[in-house]
Amino acid sequence: MTGLHSCLFLDRDGTINVEKNFIKDPVDLELIPGAATVIREARRMNLKTIVVSNQSGVARGIMTEDDVENVNARLLGMLNDEGAVIDAIYYCPHYPSNDNECSCRKPNTGMFEKAVREHNINLNQSIMVGDRMSDIEAGNRIGAATVLVMTGYGSTLLANRDKKPEGVDIVVSSLYDSMSFIEQKCKEWKKQERMW
Repeated sequence: MTGLHSCLFLDRDGTINVEKNFIKDPVDLELIPGAATVIREARRMNLKTIVVSNQSGVARGIMTEDDVENVNARLLGMLNDEGAVIDAIYYCPHYPSNDNECSCRKPNTGMFEKAVREHNINLNQSIMVGDRMSDIEAGNRIGAATVLVMTGYGSTLLANRDKKPEGVDIVVSSLYDSMSFIEQKCKEWKKQERMW
């Protein structure tokens, strides 16, 4: 396991920034309170922080890849203003389909595989945080711990359930409320490393 990095994988819309249904204009981007704090603290805990985002608005003709890149640049700038650094942003521009042509759209694992290659990530010592079951399923497929946030689509997802969905390690109100879980996981991983 030497040389591999633990990682905090984050969905974008509804997890880091307010869900606004296909954000095309960077001006419309609004950070969810506390998101930058978690990203800043993740760096302090020696976690890589990588965004993995489905952006099917490109395939739907609602936005261009340039629009996505511009919104991502604005996101990085807003986070940077708060001392929060993102190591990479990966996105899938494809439309949801059953033809299996796309390997990157969550819950598929293509974006995570690219992160492993480019950032030397240990998926078994990583966390996936998102507001949809596709985020959770992707996290399950790569062997990461999973956090479902109630921001974005998370609250709708849990509307008529009396318990957390299968495959979810923890449900929290927002990314900020995942901090203690992230800290706990980091401690567990360090303890495991000492045992090797």
